[in-house]
Amino acid sequence: MRFALIAVIALALASPAHAIGCFTGAVAGGIAGHVAHHSVLGAIGGCIAGHEYNKHLKRQEELQKEINQQQWEQQKQQQQTSG
Repeated sequence: MRFALIAVIALALASPAHAIGCFTGAVAGGIAGHVAHHSVLGAIGGCIAGHEYNKHLKRQEELQKEINQQQWEQQKQQQQTSG
């Protein structure tokens, strides 16, 4: 169990983006795991799930920025051809 706890801490300290997802997921997983008498396993699972969810949100934000940039460029191009 100590190894698992060390792994969670190491993942959390790897970078700020990892820490955000890991800490929030670990808290939620720890609480849920506590109900099932498996707090550490819940925290580990929550950390992993939170990290993956945070990566997913970052990807969505990047894609949305790219779409907005493309739309802005298309509008600018249309204004130049009509004007």
